[in-house]
Formats: sequence, C-alpha cells, structure tokens
Amino acid sequence: MTTSHIPALQLIAPEALALDAEFAPLSMALFKVLLRRHSSREFSPGELPLYALSRLLWAAFGVNRPQLGLRTAPSASNGQEIDIYVAMHAGLYRFDAQQLALLPVLAEDIRAATGCQDFVATAPINLIYVASLKDDSTRPETEQKFYAALDTGFISQNVYLFCAAEGLATVVRGWVDRPALAQTMGLAPHQHVIAAQSVGYPPSPQG
Repeated sequence: MTTSHIPALQLIAPEALALDAEFAPLSMALFKVLLRRHSSREFSPGELPLYALSRLLWAAFGVNRPQLGLRTAPSASNGQEIDIYVAMHAGLYRFDAQQLALLPVLAEDIRAATGCQDFVATAPINLIYVASLKDDSTRPETEQKFYAALDTGFISQNVYLFCAAEGLATVVRGWVDRPALAQTMGLAPHQHVIAAQSVGYPPSPQG
C-alpha cells in the first residue's frame, strides 16, 4: 500500500505494535467450543488487551508451521491472499503474520465505517478481511473472488472458535459499504473488502 491511496485528511498511524509470540494452549475441548460458538451483536466497551488480540490474530490466520510459512487457515493454492486489518479506537492496523506485528495504516478511528449496523462504531475490535487479487489470466477475477470469500470463511470461523473458547463475543458481517470502506482505508485497486467481523467482551449481566 502506498500513501497515494490514502485521502489527504487521514494520517499514518505513528508506530507498529509488536504482538506477543507466546501462546498458551487453550484448555477447552473442541466439543465444548463448538457448543458455545454463536454470533453476538452486543459488546462491552472494554478494550481487548494486546495479549488477547495477539492470540486472536494468531488463531485467525497466524503462522503455525514457521519452517514452511503455512497458516492456521487454508487458502486456495496456498495463495494466502487475505489480509486482516484491525480497526480499533487507536486507529487502523494491518496484521503481519510473519513479523507477528500490527503495522500502522491510519491514525484515526474508522470503526463506524466498517459496517452499516450501529454497534460496529463501538465494538472494541473490527476485523476487516481484504483480498489482494492477482492479474492472472489463468484464473478470472470472478473465480478469485469466490476463493477469497471461501478463504475468508475459514479465517472468520477460526475467530469464532477462539472467541467461544476465550469467552469473547463476535459476529461476522457482510453488510458493509465496500467501496466506501475501501476508499476510507486507502486500498489499492487490486484490494477488495470481502467481509468484516466485530470482536469484544460480552456485555456485563445486569442486576
């Protein structure tokens, strides 16, 4: 991404955030995780600590076989064409799985632009799944978009399962103004917003 794609009034975020490389194993059996998996559109305003965000992003699409550069979710022909952008109060970042870091993109809070539902503006984390399509005559754009949607499904389900195991709330969202969001993010023409996913703590019980 180059700064020429970013609207003039938006600023580059000041610094990258290093993520925690230590991932303690989840203690919950897969059966229980599957029982708890559900969508939630209500979130506590509390922000996720960096450690929790590190584990979340690694589970979503991190490198689980470093010697091969392979990931926790499959992708068509191992294209790894999906980038995860993280929109939060502090700004917009891109997850770099190889460096295990959040790379700065914008210094402003764009959460409200990540979807058409009211809750997205205050959800602590909004993940944006962006596909980088190739100028490949052997695979037409429609086919690339199909596989990008499929690969996004694998990643978003990893997020669902992680959230179920960790007691977090999440919902994947397709109701997104994609052209407007791409412009806000400063995406290049070959980059396409596929979907978004909100993550946070569930609201505290009343009473």
